[in-house]
This record gives sequence, C-alpha cells and structure tokens, in this order.
Amino acid sequence: MMTSRERTLKFIKGESVDRVPFHPIIMRFAAKYCNVKYRNFCLNYKDKCRAMIKCAEDFDIDWVTVMSDPYAEAEAFGMEFEYPENDLPKPKNGHLIKNIDDIDKLKIPNIKDHARMMNRVHEIEEYKRLAGDKYFIVGWVEGPLAEYVDIRGLAEACLDLFDYPEKIEKVSSIALETAKKFAQAQVEAGAHCIGVGDAACSQIGPRLYKRLFFEKQKELIEYIHSLGAIAKLHICGNTSKILPGMINTGADIVDIDHLVGSMEPFADLLGEKQVFSGLSDPVTVIQDGDENCIKESVIACYRQAKGRCIVSAGCEITPETSIENFKYYQNASKEV
Repeated sequence: MMTSRERTLKFIKGESVDRVPFHPIIMRFAAKYCNVKYRNFCLNYKDKCRAMIKCAEDFDIDWVTVMSDPYAEAEAFGMEFEYPENDLPKPKNGHLIKNIDDIDKLKIPNIKDHARMMNRVHEIEEYKRLAGDKYFIVGWVEGPLAEYVDIRGLAEACLDLFDYPEKIEKVSSIALETAKKFAQAQVEAGAHCIGVGDAACSQIGPRLYKRLFFEKQKELIEYIHSLGAIAKLHICGNTSKILPGMINTGADIVDIDHLVGSMEPFADLLGEKQVFSGLSDPVTVIQDGDENCIKESVIACYRQAKGRCIVSAGCEITPETSIENFKYYQNASKEV
C-alpha cells in the first residue's frame, strides 16, 4: 500500500498515484479537534505532534507539519511574545525594529540557543519517532520579507522598501541566512520538505518582488534542494501578478490562495516536477459551503491545474469548520 509520503513524492514527480494527495493546512482546527490548548500547540512539540498525527489518521491527510505561527525566528531575534491559552501568539512590547537603525543590531541566531526554533526541530524528530516515513513531514521557515514584517510591522516595512532599500537588503540577507540554517536543522531532523512562508510579498507588487525578494527566495529554494529536500512556497493573498515569479523560483509545491481566482492561466508555466496546492476558499467553501459546494471546488481546482494540484485550501482551515464539512472535504479529495 502506498504511504502518504510516497503518494506525495510520486505526485510531484508526475508519476502514477492511487489518489491525489490531501494537504489541508490545519493548525487551530487540529488543536480544537484534539482538545489541545493553542498555547500548548505552539510551545509543546509533543502536544502538536499528537494532534497532527491524530488528524492525519482520522481524515486520511497525507502530510504533517510544524506550522502553528510565524514567530519562531522573530523570538530568536529578540522579539517578545505572549502566548494566550487558546489564541494566536501576540507581540508583548510591540515590534522588535522600532527604528530603522535597529536593523544594525540584528545577528543570525544560533538555533540551539532558542527554544522556539529547537521546538520545531524536536517536532520533526517526534514525527519520525511516532510515524517514521509514513507521512510527508514538512518543516517551515519564514521568507525574507515575511520575517521583516514580523519584526517591524507591515505598514512600516512597506515604507522602508522605498525609504531604506540598503537596510532592506541587509535585513533580508540576515533573514535568508537564518532560514538556511533553520531549514538545514529541520532536514537533518528528518523533514522531507521545507515550506517557505513569505505572505507579505502579495502586498508589494511584481516590480518590488522581482527586484528585492525573488532572487532570495530562489536561493533559499535551491539551498533546500541541495539538502535533498522538497521545497514549498506559500504566499497567501492575490499573487496573480507575481505567480510566474513564484513558479520560477523552482519551488516543487507552489501554494495558490483563493484570491487568485483560477489556476488555469498559470498551469502551463509549471515545470515537469512542479505542482500547485490550494485555491479552495477556506471560509466560503470549506467552512460555510455544503457537500456539493466543497466537491465542486476541489474538482474545479484539479481541472484548472490540468491535474497538477494537491488538494488543499488557499490557506488555513478555520477552527470554526465543522467536522461534517471537513469530512466532506476529505471525501471530495478522493474523487478527483
């Protein structure tokens, strides 16, 4: 019988599989389903792994991930966070970069010195211990712009792109080298794939993306490949204008948010061993839709991508999604 890991790897390579891989992004949904407080989901790697594996078993999901929040690197850089019992982490004293010259104080962190980064490494080790190579294990790092937004704030970061381009080059280079080291530690722990989250790139337009961040994303993805791992690029929002560049980074899996509208205009840009993942709207379709709505969306995504699309929503499955609707989603994934 084909394992979830084998199914995913074969599908990416264009080889025959028994069904299309099912990779919904579940974080708060998984914690709620497994009665895990979200603080523990973020901070206790054993609780997270238990929840993710239970969801994978109960819903025939083909991957397990370390995703919970984007702040592991930010905390290692020195930013402080509060961890509410059942909510997303929140900055404790505002953003780390309050003045543009604070960038000069940033240093590439030593992963072993920071609990949140090491937690992610331990999660992957725990997945390997509990499930071996049954599931496609996905680690995660922040992309250069996403990391700067995490420690600076979106509005301020966007202004800095124009006002302080030399500082942006410096901070994005630090973020890139941090991501490389973090990716390496996760691959060495057993990750089959590293996801790169760089969501803020959907907010800056194609010219700035090409000039400031495309090459760094490409370099990071090439580095992940050099480690022998698969690379996944996740930029949520309307990425229609930068999607050709995202594909050209060489990422094996390119996530597509529902705001793109359709994958069809971009399907022929995929390389021989590249696939899309996503597009279904996690709120109007997966959370609020009925069985037919969910099924139609999954089939439409598959057809738009000419069969080269992993079943997933455009972004995270909401914690308000009912078990009934998620089972509809699970069943629909087997009908394409």
